[in-house]
Amino acid sequence: MTQTNQNDTSKSRSSGRARYALALLPLLLFGGFALVAGKMLYDQDVNGLDVSAIPSALIGTRAPTLSLPPLEGSNLPALTDAAIRGKLTLVNVFASWCIPCRQEHPLLQELAKDDRITVVGINYKDKPDNALRFLGELGNPFAAIGIDPSGKAAIDWGVYGIPESYLVGADGTILYKKVGPFDARSVERDLRPAIAAAAGK
Repeated sequence: MTQTNQNDTSKSRSSGRARYALALLPLLLFGGFALVAGKMLYDQDVNGLDVSAIPSALIGTRAPTLSLPPLEGSNLPALTDAAIRGKLTLVNVFASWCIPCRQEHPLLQELAKDDRITVVGINYKDKPDNALRFLGELGNPFAAIGIDPSGKAAIDWGVYGIPESYLVGADGTILYKKVGPFDARSVERDLRPAIAAAAGK
């Protein structure tokens, strides 16, 4: 075999190995992701850990100022500090395009019946007409809604991704934060005890 043929064969083998390695890379990345996700689900199901209850630097501190314009057409007041002052309040960040928001909405409807709390909403990066349709289809649990078309208020509140909810005490202190949608278990295990502790009953 000539030197040229040997070089061509060597290059072909190297190229084949490189292609093989590149083909394996997505599988390895997916495998790593699956392991992490599996560990999180294991911790949640077996150890009873709620991996969505991400600690927030805001818990125990005063809630950010609220001065959001109303959702036009909803006949609800704007979401301001005055709207929640002196009330134990659940602030829910939602949008019509958010599928998990739809999943948790019936639970918000039930929570709105609890006379210990006031449920209010921050409508995040949404179109008013879509938000109104969302509430028309699923019902309205909110005593006030403020619109946040730019997402600035969500940044102030430390939102990771919607839906997110914050329990704010009557004195304006953030008592509890939920990242992701509520389900029946998180409401009964985490939120209702937090409400009971804050309300004293």
